[in-house]
Amino acid sequence: MAALRICTSTGPGEPKRSNLASSPVQLGPDFIGFSSSLLPVGVGYVGDHRRVGSAVVTCRGFFADNVRRKRRPRASLKNSSVCSLGGDGSRESTLCVSVPSETSRYREVPTVLGQKIAQGIDGNPRASKEKEVKLWRRLPDGKKLGRHRASKHGLVKGRHSHKSVVKDDDANAILSCITLESSIEECNSALIHLEKHSDEKALNFFDWMKANGKLKGNADAYHLALQAIAWKEDWNMADLLLHEMVADSECALDARAFNGLIYVCAKRRLDDWGTKWFRMMLDREVQPNVSTVGMLMGLYQKTGNLSEAEFTFAKMRNCKIKCVNAYSAMITLYTRLGLFAKSEDAIVLMNNDGVVPNTENWLVRLNVYCQQGKTEEAELVMQSMVDEGFTLNVVAYNTLITGYGKSTNLQKAKKVFDSLGSAGLAPDETTYRSMVEGFGRADKYEEAISYYRRLKSAGFRPNASNFYTMINLLARHDDTKGAYEVLEDMRIAGCQCSSIVTVLVRAYGTAGRMHKVLPILKACLYKKILFDATSCSILVTAFVQKSLLEEALLILHEKKWKDSAFEENLYHMLICSCKEAGSYNDAVRIYNQMPKSGTHPNLRICCTMIDVFSMMERFADAETIYHELKASSSVLDMIAYSVIVRMYIKAERLEDACSVLAEMEKQKEIVPDKYLFLDMLRTYQKCGLLEKLSDTYYWILKSQVQCDEAMYNCIINCCGQAIPVDELSRIFDEMIQQGHLTNTVTLNVLLDIYGKAGLFTRAEKVFLMARKQGLVDIITYNTIIAAYAKSGNFRSMNYFVQRMQDAGFPVSLEAYNCMLDAYGKAGQLEEFAAVLQKMKRAKCKFDHYTYNIMLNIYGRRGWIEDVANVLAELKSRGVEPDLYSYNTLIKAYGIARMPEDAVKLMQEMRIKGISPDRVTYTNLIAALQRNENFLEAVKWSLWMKQTGVVGSGARA
Repeated sequence: MAALRICTSTGPGEPKRSNLASSPVQLGPDFIGFSSSLLPVGVGYVGDHRRVGSAVVTCRGFFADNVRRKRRPRASLKNSSVCSLGGDGSRESTLCVSVPSETSRYREVPTVLGQKIAQGIDGNPRASKEKEVKLWRRLPDGKKLGRHRASKHGLVKGRHSHKSVVKDDDANAILSCITLESSIEECNSALIHLEKHSDEKALNFFDWMKANGKLKGNADAYHLALQAIAWKEDWNMADLLLHEMVADSECALDARAFNGLIYVCAKRRLDDWGTKWFRMMLDREVQPNVSTVGMLMGLYQKTGNLSEAEFTFAKMRNCKIKCVNAYSAMITLYTRLGLFAKSEDAIVLMNNDGVVPNTENWLVRLNVYCQQGKTEEAELVMQSMVDEGFTLNVVAYNTLITGYGKSTNLQKAKKVFDSLGSAGLAPDETTYRSMVEGFGRADKYEEAISYYRRLKSAGFRPNASNFYTMINLLARHDDTKGAYEVLEDMRIAGCQCSSIVTVLVRAYGTAGRMHKVLPILKACLYKKILFDATSCSILVTAFVQKSLLEEALLILHEKKWKDSAFEENLYHMLICSCKEAGSYNDAVRIYNQMPKSGTHPNLRICCTMIDVFSMMERFADAETIYHELKASSSVLDMIAYSVIVRMYIKAERLEDACSVLAEMEKQKEIVPDKYLFLDMLRTYQKCGLLEKLSDTYYWILKSQVQCDEAMYNCIINCCGQAIPVDELSRIFDEMIQQGHLTNTVTLNVLLDIYGKAGLFTRAEKVFLMARKQGLVDIITYNTIIAAYAKSGNFRSMNYFVQRMQDAGFPVSLEAYNCMLDAYGKAGQLEEFAAVLQKMKRAKCKFDHYTYNIMLNIYGRRGWIEDVANVLAELKSRGVEPDLYSYNTLIKAYGIARMPEDAVKLMQEMRIKGISPDRVTYTNLIAALQRNENFLEAVKWSLWMKQTGVVGSGARA
């Protein structure tokens, strides 16, 4: 008989994905849930025992060689090749496929059929020309066939794969044993082998099985395919395959179908998908098993998904599943989140459910109480652990030491530490670290540093927590030498320079010894810090915050790194820090040391310094920086203009503020923010620029700035006189509808505007609103009284005067003046006199306005004697007449036909330095004309034109 020998060169492959089964010969459901025997170490061909005398074995499937082999050259199937190991340890590979013998009494399955099946599965054509193969026969003396030595190789982990690489020829060799007549068990065996090494080839073979009717009722094949699809994370295909499994192949869904998917999610921490498959499992009324719950709870423990963990835990208990790992995961999650009460509840539930703890669960329980410092409960747990026959390991002792440390019971912690030797255990790094943390938390400096040094002498390295604890202890106990030691240990451990500096400044800053930081660093890390921009910035910022400006400036002067952008940001941060702390002089010193560019100054730093100088009222210095910015190539933005405008407002130079705003408005791309708009409104109001106020208001509407309470109040207060009354009412109504609160000033402005416009119904509504909100003050009453007085509504005027008194306010001088003016102009002199008598009884001190009203009323009637009395009373009180008084007197002398006295008043005004206005000249000219002094009137008229007096002047 002849045999066809195919020599395969085996190349490097990838290792198999590790299986969760602990034994390679385990049968039945494993951790994943597959019900199939796992592939053993050795795999060989199952021979055709119908041909006993044949020297060639025909492949019918796979067998598991579970027998421990002796240490001698042996043959096995490796990557679909018959491998034998020679005496020198080299691996040789021979793939044997039977061919029909001339004397064959039984018809064998043609090799060509196996080749076609393999070709249809993996898509790779295989050479089958007879002229390209050689026939070999086994020698009569029993010697083995001549063979081609294969290259020695091992399994190599792929970069993106979890499978071992299988060559096409090796896969084809496996598939060549499969025919259309092969049983489902044989196909599943091949599928198992392919799935262990290549998802792609396994899925291709699965498709072939589907096409050839090998999947009917074959749940095991679907489980393997689902596992392969899960590793590819093709979740949509997995969903379709689950549907096909039930609908087409009439397989029942069970936990194993979903466990393969959940297993991959657990391995890759895909908690969203793990949750989805579990919810689908429940929706399809599939009963989860211990493996399902264990994998999900482990996944949620890793990702910290508490809500889903609680849901899964509740479902587990409802299903009467007892998974000890699920209880451990639940307890661990609660403990990690500090929910210790719930952790203890989970322990009680576990006891009530009759679940027997394992070693891990005992340790988890122990940790719950130790993290809270409940040492008595922790001791009971340890005793129970011993009583149940569990051997205490070093983890248990470490956990108990941590608990004693948290409860500051350091004597017991030391006792446990010393008892490790008698228990046959040696302290590990966690033991020492816990001792350092415990004594450090209790501020036991000597003991903490002793265990810290024992930790190092035992060959272990401190962790970050140990470093932090020791640095804080050193800072509190002012141990400079110890600080050198710990900082050096941190450097050796690979801690970044910036991290070391951060820990150091935080510890010494808290201990109030920040001044010790620089000497410590100069002894060990100073040179390295000077070359590290991040470390320098951390150190300098800490010094500035602790008002150690000299140290900060020294480091800035000696630094070795060069990064202009980083340096500017650092200086800006330092200046802002000083500004927020109110240390304006420190900010100026930092600014003066900063390297400056005359052509490209830093806009943000300049704006901050303008603000700082404004707060210091050093407006000249602030303006100097502004001019430097204008002279440079810097382009001012909205923030810069806002700062500059605020500087001029604070300096009470409103005209300069207006000029800056005009300059800003030329740059069309700049849109002010809410705060700049507020500054603009207040500036224009103080300057009386009604047109600018109107333009700014409509600019606010156009820019769609979100109006808040402050913006609404400012618009009403400032723009009340500049925009139409209807628009003002609209803004006010909008403000109320949006729930914003008004203030007293806003309501008083509205009262004044509505009163002057004669809208008394609206005015009274505003007044009622002010009363309800408790915002009525004396100005509110003065405003509404003045409105009714000006309109001649004496009844309403007197009504609100009475309301003013009822509200507990005395009638103000302003209210009396309004009443005097109203009665006097209306010619009701009796009421006028009565008001004067009330003012005298109330002992009101007359002001300029009161005397001017009296002068005006008496002068209109030509009562010069009364005018003279008022003027004498005015002077007797040490009050000199103002411009309005002189204008009124000149008019009164004109009416009384006393033009010479009117001219004398003009001369008196010049002597007192009071500049006449247009009303003054008008009244004088009218007085001269009334007394037929036309030539003199013409002279004064020409003089008025020559002096350029065109203003509206004061009221006559």
